[in-house]
Amino acid sequence: MPTAHRNDAQVDTVALPLFVPADRPERIAKAVAALPDAVIIDLEDAVAPDAKAGARSGLAGALRGLDTSMPLLLRINAAGTPWHEDDVAIAGSLPLAGIVLPKAGNASDILRVGGETGLPVVALIESALGISRVDEVAGAARRIAFGSIDYAADLAIGHTRQALADARARITLASRLAGLCAPIDGVTAAVHDAALLADDCAHAREMGFGGKLLIHPAQIAPARAAFLPSDREIGWARRVLHAAPEKGAFMLGGEMVDAPVLARARQILARVPEIALQTGRKV
Repeated sequence: MPTAHRNDAQVDTVALPLFVPADRPERIAKAVAALPDAVIIDLEDAVAPDAKAGARSGLAGALRGLDTSMPLLLRINAAGTPWHEDDVAIAGSLPLAGIVLPKAGNASDILRVGGETGLPVVALIESALGISRVDEVAGAARRIAFGSIDYAADLAIGHTRQALADARARITLASRLAGLCAPIDGVTAAVHDAALLADDCAHAREMGFGGKLLIHPAQIAPARAAFLPSDREIGWARRVLHAAPEKGAFMLGGEMVDAPVLARARQILARVPEIALQTGRKV
């Protein structure tokens, strides 16, 4: 039987989870100390096939004594691989907040993993099959993340914003229709290019994503700043709400403001306390 775990809603609050290899237990504590939103312990791509069994068996010891206030998720190997069932079997005994299921492509796998582990499942969409069934996946998962590099490789397309725009839009729409929190975008492979990372995060925000998968602690601070509203956005929101009449549309600075625009302004200002807390910015 699965052990008791934290509330499923904890997965909803994760915006910037950091990957760490499961076969490098010393890095797990370092990842937690770097203070991302969550740590994803990776049994899949980060671990060689001949090291997976050892990494899996060492997890209980590696997680013993860790700060349990940090959400820990486990990326298991995909359904149909030789390691999947053993990964699922051990997950329910670990102090985890959730499971990341790679190559997600159907509801039955997601529901089975969630049922056997007692944990919420973040479905990682990274194939043509996953995108073609994204509505089904969204209906079964707690949240969706986008494995954009694997997706581009599966379709033999460029890992560019233009090539991935349709997939990102479909993931965002499916998440919204299923009542899920905003999905998590894929990684930026250039770990020390803060400007590129910030630009990628801005694009992800524009496409409706609520966070980004990270692969290095150096990415945490620039990504966190990029996912918060800018001073310019906050100033715009304050001007809009200050000028708003009691009802009806109106013009401001040559642009029409109506109910959806007011809602966007309120969404931005609702994050002001979070901005002040996380960055110390005077807003």
